[in-house]
Amino acid sequence: MKIGLRIFLGYFLIVALAGLLLAQVFVAEVKPGVRQAMEDTLVDTANVLAELASDDFIAGRIDDGTFARRVRAMARRDYGARIWGFGKRSSQYRIYVTDARGIVVFDSSGRDVGADYSRWNDVYLTLRGKYGARSTRSAYSDPNSTVMHVAAPIRDGQGKVIGVLTVAKPNSAIAPFIERSQGVVLRWGAVLLGVSLLVGLVAAWWLSRQLSELRRYANGVTAGERVTLPHAAGEFGDLGQALETMRVRLEGKQYVEQYVHTLTHEMKSPLAAIRGSAELLEGPLEEADRIRFAAAIRSQSDRLAQMIDKMLALAAVEHRQRLEQPEPVALAVLAEEAIAQCTTRLARSQVTLDVDLPADLPTIDGDPFLLRQALINLIENAADFAPAGSRIELGLQREGERQVLEVRDRGAGIPDYARDRVFERFYSLPRPGNGSRSSGLGLCFVAEVATLHGGEVSLRNREGGGAVARLSLPG
Repeated sequence: MKIGLRIFLGYFLIVALAGLLLAQVFVAEVKPGVRQAMEDTLVDTANVLAELASDDFIAGRIDDGTFARRVRAMARRDYGARIWGFGKRSSQYRIYVTDARGIVVFDSSGRDVGADYSRWNDVYLTLRGKYGARSTRSAYSDPNSTVMHVAAPIRDGQGKVIGVLTVAKPNSAIAPFIERSQGVVLRWGAVLLGVSLLVGLVAAWWLSRQLSELRRYANGVTAGERVTLPHAAGEFGDLGQALETMRVRLEGKQYVEQYVHTLTHEMKSPLAAIRGSAELLEGPLEEADRIRFAAAIRSQSDRLAQMIDKMLALAAVEHRQRLEQPEPVALAVLAEEAIAQCTTRLARSQVTLDVDLPADLPTIDGDPFLLRQALINLIENAADFAPAGSRIELGLQREGERQVLEVRDRGAGIPDYARDRVFERFYSLPRPGNGSRSSGLGLCFVAEVATLHGGEVSLRNREGGGAVARLSLPG
């Protein structure tokens, strides 16, 4: 299982459990909260009505006095109220009064006058100077039929409790408010849960992407590919920089070790030739032999110098992961500059260069110096293998989304055994005529430059004899 999925599932589990617990707590608190508010209102109402009923109660006309008439008139009143979207047309209060014995002497509903309520908590506790309230089902089998009863004492002039006034109201009256509040809580809880999960999904995707980019980079470095350090933020950026620093140091060490080993191996042959010629020059020699051995020393010295120069150029290219500051490059103009630098070499090899460079092709983004050096290497390589008096062809054409430079010669072509090795470092074929070899770094340099520009290079045999070198670049 991928780490991004594991992170998301863990986050989902935590958020889901937290959301479920919070929703249950909120929903569980809505009903008690609303009922507490209703009870608080009933306490105030009961005490106000107890004060208003005290005169009629003391005078013995509680069932037919002014208080009773006003209460019964209230039941006929049309409220026409709208409370937070819910309509209210009439009173849902039931008001009853009991005497000091707990006997009902007034009932706004008119049903229980004369009944003994002395054992009900609202009456029982209030008669004893305590706060009296109860919640009782009007239908025993229906849990939603509960009615809240809140009582207040009726006192005489000396403050003695002589009766109890109770205000009763069905809990079903507040059920719509409770249901709506619970619905709002659940809906917003679902929205918050969804938003939290979306945030978790984005966070998990971001973390997974950062790790995947770093893993891709590490795998590319392990495979020896040219990979760019991915852009990352925070600790991932620090980790990426640490990996890049480690790569540079390790590659630098391995690179130096490899190059020192290879260079010493390749330098043995020209150094041996120089040493042998120098030893012969120390003794008596005829003038012709002296000139020949001196020329051999000069030739091998030039080879060593060329090898070192090309190795430095190749090392500079191989260590670059990308083009830092690419510039617009017109390949036709660049090819003309490369030809101008190869004039002497072409004349020495006694070959002619034919060019076909259309000037209407768009520019490409690249490093003009590296591209020029790569093309010079291809031209010089062709000149080394082309027969004296032959012609080399340099062409530029557009193929789809790429521009292709071709250098064609009429030399001996590429032997079968060398086709897969011509771009290897230090691999070189003997030149026609004298059998000398180059440093074996030119074509390797061209391949590195092509890769750095996102292009390709190939070398194949040509129909009718010779070879064709193709440098294909995007643009």
